[in-house]
Amino acid sequence: MVEGTQFPVPDEQSHRIKQEWAIHQLNTTANFATDNKIISWLLGGLNFQIEHHLFPRISHIHYPKISKVVKETCKKYNIEYIEYSSLLKALYSHVFHIRRLGMG
Repeated sequence: MVEGTQFPVPDEQSHRIKQEWAIHQLNTTANFATDNKIISWLLGGLNFQIEHHLFPRISHIHYPKISKVVKETCKKYNIEYIEYSSLLKALYSHVFHIRRLGMG
């Protein structure tokens, strides 16, 4: 839960989210510290949340290469790719987001 991610609500009648599955994954997840090999190793690649959600059965060792393709595709189709350059920036964003939710 960080700033920039979305939390779509299902339609009241159909109980469905009117969004393509892959777009939903991109809008509701964010990556962090993807250039940090130590964090990637410690977290087993879970800092590549977008790729993890799009390709859950692919080994995390492939996420760095896959992320380049996903980023290019997002750019091509004008889809936001949410990424924080460091773990600290993602943690700050998480705290600010939770704080804002609490102020409701």
